[in-house]
Amino acid sequence: MGVDEPQFITVGTGAQARPIAVRHRAGAAPGVLWLSGFRSDMTGTKAEALAEWAATSGLAATRMDYSGHGASGGAFADGTVSRWLEEAKAVFDRFCQGPTIIVGSSMGGWIALLLTLAHVAEVGEAASRIRGLVLIAPATDFTEELMWKQRFTEEIRQAILAQGRWEQPSAYGDEPYVITRALIEDGRHHLLMDRPHRLGCPVTILQGRADPDVPWSHARRLVEALPDDDVTFTLVPDGDHRLSRSQDIALLLKAVERAARRPDSAA
Repeated sequence: MGVDEPQFITVGTGAQARPIAVRHRAGAAPGVLWLSGFRSDMTGTKAEALAEWAATSGLAATRMDYSGHGASGGAFADGTVSRWLEEAKAVFDRFCQGPTIIVGSSMGGWIALLLTLAHVAEVGEAASRIRGLVLIAPATDFTEELMWKQRFTEEIRQAILAQGRWEQPSAYGDEPYVITRALIEDGRHHLLMDRPHRLGCPVTILQGRADPDVPWSHARRLVEALPDDDVTFTLVPDGDHRLSRSQDIALLLKAVERAARRPDSAA
């Protein structure tokens, strides 16, 4: 199997077991772990650019698809934040054994934050392998703050409560996707922006001011929830949600390179 071909690990047991696709390339520290957004996968423009940059730099790189996404097994409609976090943590524990910078896009930013908090709680801040986060339009708490409270009408909320699901039209021309009651209710167990947190590592946030999906003011709230961490917030005046233009990719790679060059990042 080539280094860029996906391999599969099993996450969960019994009826909850599902095959998770991973692309991993060994290399020097600090490695990078890419976490995609909601309904995105590890072959997107930013993910590919990051993997290519890591290969050129000789750094380890890991990508994954959540269940119900990309090459991984499982149904998208079965997905919850808890489920996708479990998968991300399993990949991190298996493939990211050295110092790692986590790069999370949209929902991947929320998963990155939750993964970091879980890892630090498990091993302690001093022993944490996570040396930095680079978050692109982080959709922290999006199931509650952006979907349930802001975008969903009362009619949609009642449909989800009564029927357990609602088909959300895609703004990007894809097939409609299902928003389940389980996704919304599970998301409430992982809300972060209602209280302060300490990650114990530097955080860089890249946010488009013209983002229609994650308002820049929402991403800015995350800075306030991390009062004890070194946080850099960069607002791209004409940037959209995807931040996939050539200049956006260049900004992303510069941010990751800065994180990788920090004196303690490869320790």
